[in-house]
Amino acid sequence: MFHLSIDSGLAHLRLNRPEARNAIAISQWSSLSTALDKAERSGARILVVAGDDNAFCAGADLSDFELLRDDAEERTRFRLAMREALARLRSIPIPTIAVIDGACFGAGVALAMACDFRIAATTATFGLPPAKLGLSYPQEDVRALVSLVGPGQAARLLFEGATIDGAEAERIGLVEQLTGSNLAETAAAFAARILANSSISLAALKRGIRLAADGAAADDIQDQLFESAFASEDLAERLSRRKKPSEQG
Repeated sequence: MFHLSIDSGLAHLRLNRPEARNAIAISQWSSLSTALDKAERSGARILVVAGDDNAFCAGADLSDFELLRDDAEERTRFRLAMREALARLRSIPIPTIAVIDGACFGAGVALAMACDFRIAATTATFGLPPAKLGLSYPQEDVRALVSLVGPGQAARLLFEGATIDGAEAERIGLVEQLTGSNLAETAAAFAARILANSSISLAALKRGIRLAADGAAADDIQDQLFESAFASEDLAERLSRRKKPSEQG
C-alpha cells in the first residue's frame, strides 16, 4: 500500500493500491508508521507523499466498515492506528509535501493535511463525506481542517459533504499551490529548492511552524535552536560559500 523509495536525500512515499483508488484499509495504517520510521532512519531530508493520477487517496476502505460496525474494540484500534500514523507524519522532523491528483476524500484529506505543504493538480477533487455516511471525523483532523480553512469553511465542507475541485481547494486554503502543468515536475522543482537549504534550519523551522499552529507564541527549545544555529558548522560553511573571491583574500 505504501511504497517508499529514497534517492539523494528525497524520500518518496507513494500510495499504491490502484484497484481501490488508494483507499486505506484498517490494517495498513501501521505500515504507514513503519514507512515513516524507515524514511527518518535513512537520513532523508524531505518527504513527498503522492498517489497517482487516478487518486491521491479515496479515504478509508469502506469494505472494512462492516467489521467496525460489529466490533467496538476494533473501532478503537482503528481510531488509534489512524491517529498514531498521522501524528507520526506530522512529527517527522523533515519537510513533507502532499502531491495530490485525482480523488482526495475523507482519510485522504486527513493524510494530506498531516503534511506541511500541499500541491494539487487542477484535476484533483476533494471531499469530506462522513456526514453522508452517518459518521463523524477524528477531532485532531477537524482541528487541522479548521487551522487550514477556518471554522466556516470547515463547517461547509463537513456539513455539506460536497466535492470541490482543485481551484476551490486552493481558494479556501485547503491546498497551498495549484498547477495545471506537469504536477510531478512542479513538485520536484519545489522539493529541489527545499533540499538546497540547511537541514538544521528546516528541522527547527518545521518545529516552530507546528508549535505556532498549536498556538504557541514562545518556546524555550526554539529559543535554544535559534541561538545555537549561530555557532553551527552549517552556518560557517554557507557563509563561506557566499563570500566573493575578493573577500576571501
